[in-house]
Amino acid sequence: MIIRTIITFIISIPALFLTMRHNMHMFQLNGYKNGEHLRWLKKNIRQQWLLILMLVHGVNRLVFPAFAHDIMGWINLLLIILVYNAMRRLNKKKKLVYTARVKRMIATIAAVSLIALVLSFMFLDLKRISGVLMILVSLQLILNVVANTINHPIEWGVRQYYINDAKRMLKESTGLTVIGVTGSYGKTSVKFYLQTLLKDSFNVLVTPESYNTPMGVVKTIRESLKATHEIFVCEMGARHVGDIKEICDIVHPDHGIITSIGPQHLETFFNMENIKNTKFELADALPDGGMLFLNGDNGYIRDKAQGYKNKVFYYTDVSDTAEEKDISDMSGIAVNGYRAGDIRVSGQGTDFTVTAPDGEREHFQMKLLGAHNVINVAGAIAVANKLGVKLKDLKVPVRRLQSVEHRMQLREHGLVTIIDDAFNSNPVGSRAAVETLKMFDGIRIMITPGMVELGDKEEEYNYKFGTYAAECCDHILLVGKKRTKPILDGALSSGFPEDRIRAFDKLQEALSCAYEIKGQGHKYILLENDLPDNY
Repeated sequence: MIIRTIITFIISIPALFLTMRHNMHMFQLNGYKNGEHLRWLKKNIRQQWLLILMLVHGVNRLVFPAFAHDIMGWINLLLIILVYNAMRRLNKKKKLVYTARVKRMIATIAAVSLIALVLSFMFLDLKRISGVLMILVSLQLILNVVANTINHPIEWGVRQYYINDAKRMLKESTGLTVIGVTGSYGKTSVKFYLQTLLKDSFNVLVTPESYNTPMGVVKTIRESLKATHEIFVCEMGARHVGDIKEICDIVHPDHGIITSIGPQHLETFFNMENIKNTKFELADALPDGGMLFLNGDNGYIRDKAQGYKNKVFYYTDVSDTAEEKDISDMSGIAVNGYRAGDIRVSGQGTDFTVTAPDGEREHFQMKLLGAHNVINVAGAIAVANKLGVKLKDLKVPVRRLQSVEHRMQLREHGLVTIIDDAFNSNPVGSRAAVETLKMFDGIRIMITPGMVELGDKEEEYNYKFGTYAAECCDHILLVGKKRTKPILDGALSSGFPEDRIRAFDKLQEALSCAYEIKGQGHKYILLENDLPDNY
């Protein structure tokens, strides 16, 4: 019996570590939020069926300590080691980061597991310990939630310390202007466009990459804010009502820009009204005299903007950048708005003209692809101009604008051009991406796993995406046969040739197929969205 227990212990240690690591990784991707992680777990429980089976084996072994149950448990543990080790190698899109919080959670999980073992040795026969070990491995499904709950007072204290320190630093930065940037999409691009347009006139700090959570903002302030900075451009992301307000309560923005409102994260927002209210938490936080820059092409923004003061709209002559096409009355927007017109798009870039409220007018050229990029650049131009930079002085910075990584970014590979739009996808952006692909003269191929986090509307939006793609692509390669079925149906309903649309299980299979497609002309491959590891 001792030898059997030792064997179980030896096999259980790596199994416990690998299952804990995987579920901790998923917990981190789900934002350390218990509710969101439990919803994810319920939705994806089949992926971890081995742990459910392990729980059954563990309970059987605990109640009936027969040798046969040991054998079945060992086989299950070895399978867990093989499968979860393979998953560890595959999940590399965004690796588990061993932050201080993660280390504290691991310590708590280890303590809980050790206490359970000690109590087992105290109150159970040695022959039943193997069952306890098996159950502990299976419980890694939920022990991260338990640890997060236990650690909540500690995490709250640590969090408040860092937030208060960031607030202190901002308060001591006299003369610093804080510009908040939020939106369902486009906010990261606008943030970096602002940095490029302002840095010749001001010392600018921006939140790096996609640092748009409260603690991401706090980390930027504590690690990067200097006394010489004049402008802090702060990206503000949200997945729940109140998220933008939480960031505003930390940084107290002087001005704000809302780049877009649309169906994004509907699984956590539940409806469009919550999304609109959350984005306008930035507007509610602005002081008297604070300027509110608004995308006038967006119907949700126009409807919600009524009643707010110091509005500065920016908009285009065409409504193709907006989800809603019925832009009939722009008179109220045009009074003090920035209008982008004369838009000409090619495979080399985009030309357009911006007219300011005072009548100043300038022609701009940029390397960025697609008419949909004009509205975001126009917003950055509006902010820079209102902060004192003349339109003519923005011509060179606009020419310098680069695609933000994984957002319609061109990558040349010999006779193949990759259009990398893999960071995220939404109903508006996905349509704009395929319409940009249509401009290129060659073999146009799209690879996509579809759009996610759209709640009950997910199937409908992916179906519509399929109809748009059918009009713009020569070949459509789908990743994930079950998830992308609505895109397939939408494309076929629009008359897309059945032999030119295929579904694969893995991205690499779709990429290999794309490179093997024969035809005359240069090959353009659009990578539209790349789902994170928790999908």
